[in-house]
Amino acid sequence: MSRSLICLALLGLLSTSVGADGDTPLFSSDGYRQTLYRSPTPAHAEHATTIDTPALQRLLNEQPRTRLIDVYRRTWLNGRFVDDEEHRNLPGSLWLANTGDGQLAPQWQAYFADNLERISAGDRRLPLVFYCRSDCWLSWNAVKRAHALGYANLYWYRDGIDAWEQAGLPLHTAQPQAFP
Repeated sequence: MSRSLICLALLGLLSTSVGADGDTPLFSSDGYRQTLYRSPTPAHAEHATTIDTPALQRLLNEQPRTRLIDVYRRTWLNGRFVDDEEHRNLPGSLWLANTGDGQLAPQWQAYFADNLERISAGDRRLPLVFYCRSDCWLSWNAVKRAHALGYANLYWYRDGIDAWEQAGLPLHTAQPQAFP
């Protein structure tokens, strides 16, 4: 059996598996990871180029208009983000907290779509790099969601903040983009 068929078979098995709570399937019917976000991720994300730290550095040097999008989660309570711990991300990133979840309420979907439209100035071919931390499905979901919105030049920085930091590269204290 080819490697591709084995991967597809495993994804098929995963899609019927349930999360730790015993009720929520790992994947939604439209293919978004819904639970256990911090667990081993696949080697690639469909519709994106998976990149490591040296490849990201080359991309940023060769295509300086590239936009970095951090989708790490932040507690949202009583109409505001709760600043419960420091979060640091790659310099120049836009932090769209909570947009990598498997199911997005309409207002969070609009937050994601509106901010991508704003930072791309409507250019669906602008390079967009999505990341969170290593072994984190949030950025995998965000790539899938950006593709569904028509963005076509997508990158998945699979090991994200952890890989950047391990390479000795600078991180900056971050705040999530304001939620309307």
